[in-house]
Amino acid sequence: MTRIALFAGGDLSGVTTDFDYLVGVDRGSLFLLENGLSLDMAVGDFDSVSEGDFARISAAAGQMIQAPAEKDDTDTELALKTVFTQFPQAQVSVFGAFGGRIDHMMSNIFLPSDPALAPFMQQLSLVDQQNLIQFYPAGQHSIFPKEGMAYVSFMTDGDAQLTILGAKYELTAENFFQKKVYSSNEFAGQPIEVRFDRGYLIVIYSKDRS
Repeated sequence: MTRIALFAGGDLSGVTTDFDYLVGVDRGSLFLLENGLSLDMAVGDFDSVSEGDFARISAAAGQMIQAPAEKDDTDTELALKTVFTQFPQAQVSVFGAFGGRIDHMMSNIFLPSDPALAPFMQQLSLVDQQNLIQFYPAGQHSIFPKEGMAYVSFMTDGDAQLTILGAKYELTAENFFQKKVYSSNEFAGQPIEVRFDRGYLIVIYSKDRS
């Protein structure tokens, strides 16, 4: 299984680089070069870098994919589609998905809404120092704790009735209430079981700032 990291244009503090393949998304390509890391692929319209920086990225990238600024996808969406086309079995971690423009952050949180990315949702994680986001398709799933992450929150992409069992705060048919984000839940010494019948689930692991 190929482990791939995408470096986008948001906050890139505290990232890890122990991956098989590194992808720079637009300005994220400069982060890789400035830290002496390999730039296996660079993707984006590169409207946020200077001509000199673009020349550096072009010269260093193992694979260079430049898109027009006016396009249907964000640079991150384009990068993910390119990666999954070339590496359909890869596990992909996206760094820099948060901490920048709010519209870009929201696009990243709802990546599985794109039909081309939906089949790969369980191969995708969004990561920063305080948060880890993973995605699950409709059905029943076991959610396991992550070291160092004190809290777990759940958000469906629509109005599906969500069941949460085995958590500190359970959600069942008997106490169900509709809410966009069921936040600040906790593990109770066992995996959490979730069930929902349509759409997809966004699972957010998080911790307080140290």
